[in-house]
Amino acid sequence: MDSAEFARMVVASMPFATALQIEVTELTPQQVSAIMAWAQERCTTAGILHGGALMAFADTVGAVCAVANLPEGAGTSTIESKTNFFRAVREGTVTATSTPLHVGRTTIVVQTDLTDDRGKRVARVTQTQAVLTRTA
Repeated sequence: MDSAEFARMVVASMPFATALQIEVTELTPQQVSAIMAWAQERCTTAGILHGGALMAFADTVGAVCAVANLPEGAGTSTIESKTNFFRAVREGTVTATSTPLHVGRTTIVVQTDLTDDRGKRVARVTQTQAVLTRTA
């Protein structure tokens, strides 16, 4: 399976990510990039993209990055997330770029930068993903 097919499969397994119309554009164990377009139904007042939509976007892309680094047969779940917001998004497309900071036996820590169409940082999210393995 190629990386594009793998990315579609991972995002398709998360109905909320599908509803946000997240499109993964790059997927390697070292970096995952994706885009999400501004949409009125994802906004708060004054046409500003809702912080929760941005957090969900970053969480999804971070999870895909974690999945790309999991041992065979393992799963993952977010156990901690911290977001710093820097600027509002009122139009266009947001790009998320996730990189692993730590890939361990029980946790994977990823950092996701969100940027607007001008390349300006919108937010930075650091999250910890649990590595979930099956026990006999």
